[in-house]
Amino acid sequence: MKNKKTIFHEKGIYQEFGQIRTKIFIRTVGLCLTAVLIFFLVYRFFVRGKFADFMVSFFQSSLRMDYDAALNFYQQAFRNYEKLFCFIFIAAVFLFLLHIYLGWFSRYFTEIDRQMGRLLGEDTEEKAGEISLSPELIAIERKMNQLKYRMEKQKSDMLLSEKRKNDLIMYLAHDLKTPLASVIGYLNLLRDEGEISGELREKYLDISLGKAERLEELINEFFEIARYNLSDITLQYSRINFSRLLEQLVYEFGPMLAEKNLTVSLQVEEDILFSCDADKMQRVFDNLLRNAVLYSFRDTEIRITAEQQKYALIVRFSNHGNPISKEKLERLFEQFYRLDTARSTESGGCAGLGLAIAKQIVELHNGTITAKSEAEVIEFTVTLPVIS
Repeated sequence: MKNKKTIFHEKGIYQEFGQIRTKIFIRTVGLCLTAVLIFFLVYRFFVRGKFADFMVSFFQSSLRMDYDAALNFYQQAFRNYEKLFCFIFIAAVFLFLLHIYLGWFSRYFTEIDRQMGRLLGEDTEEKAGEISLSPELIAIERKMNQLKYRMEKQKSDMLLSEKRKNDLIMYLAHDLKTPLASVIGYLNLLRDEGEISGELREKYLDISLGKAERLEELINEFFEIARYNLSDITLQYSRINFSRLLEQLVYEFGPMLAEKNLTVSLQVEEDILFSCDADKMQRVFDNLLRNAVLYSFRDTEIRITAEQQKYALIVRFSNHGNPISKEKLERLFEQFYRLDTARSTESGGCAGLGLAIAKQIVELHNGTITAKSEAEVIEFTVTLPVIS
């Protein structure tokens, strides 16, 4: 049986095409009435004898026959084949009217085909502008324009994303030179300076190690870009202790938190059991906490809460940092978009993929992720449905 949604959808389609249905009905009735009128006139002309009188008179005048001879000739040539002639005439009229009817009807398909060519970019001269069809095809015109706008937006987004990716790769390639040059420079100093003090040697080694670690981070960002483009995310569900996952995450971020003297307030119920892809979900919260650390003011608190409701699990990450404008908030989850648009990644900025991947993972779990900024508090909210 059809559900209510399917019935309403079919009813909406039926109403959308009411205009063309009415026009087809009127045209069909008009052609039928025309055919009836033609057949009636033919019947009056042939059957009622007017055609016979005309032909007999014609034979008398043109062939110089008397009335009886002309009538006899008419009967032999026409009257005996009256049904055949009537059938041929009716068939000819029917085919002629059918040709007109199909020609009128096929005009719609020709019109749609031409506009489909514009939609697919085959007609470059008329590609710009809205698609326009006959008034009775307004429903199809509306859907084709929606598809056209969607395709144009997808193409624009794809080109913009590709540009961001290419720019980012260029920036990362440029930034690779700085730590690499530093590592080489300090290693050359260590090699060439034979009588360098132990304290200075230790300092050079620490600097070289820091630059090498930064170099590793940049290389990992290259791999992150390649992974995002080449792989599709699939989920492997398992039942996990969600409270322990967040506690472990906070513990692992201890060194990063200490660098900016940040503290974490974790407010979560004990032993929340939840079904999800543990590895992917850990990546989501890792990205959120990493962003909170990177963009938090020094000596502030990051607040993490998890609330289990009847049908959903709601997790919030909030931190104190520079306010984010509404325009930037709307673009936070775009791939390759970075909140810090500075050229250099020396500050530890990421490739602009973390939040985009986080959103994809959350949506694959049929959840949502949102961000808001009020005063100097930035809050991310992840809502995940509970699976029975």
